[in-house]
Amino acid sequence: MKKLFNKIFAGVHLFAAVILIILSLIIMLWSIYEVISGIQYDSGFIPLMLQSVAAIIIAAAIIDVAQYMMEEEVFKDKELRDPKEARRTITKIIVIITIAVSIEGLVFIFKAGTKDLSLLLYPALLIMVSAILIVSLGVYQKLSATIEKREEESEL
Repeated sequence: MKKLFNKIFAGVHLFAAVILIILSLIIMLWSIYEVISGIQYDSGFIPLMLQSVAAIIIAAAIIDVAQYMMEEEVFKDKELRDPKEARRTITKIIVIITIAVSIEGLVFIFKAGTKDLSLLLYPALLIMVSAILIVSLGVYQKLSATIEKREEESEL
């Protein structure tokens, strides 16, 4: 019965991952379409490019999440998890989020610079959050590596 449920849930995760990839590709294609149509109508090229870059960054982050879902929930045997594997998985997720947040912050900095400098607070907070995420990830890795080393030593 457990194997049946694992197969059902793996199928659901696979379906969700495929849908996420399709939606991400649609976002990317729509962004390209918006840029091309914006060039034809000359409706502010730089803001349009920044908006398209932001949308493509979000789409790439969604694809990374879909890839993670497929790798962790569809292709790997969930019974074989150990602390080292869990640390790698959490690291992947945090790195994906950090990259998306920091690039989004940079895009918004350029947008705010073209409009109004008082709008720089939000992008600056995004950059600060991405830096906090990086530091937090480093602390997490250090602590979990120390625990893993202690467990390995106790097993010997």
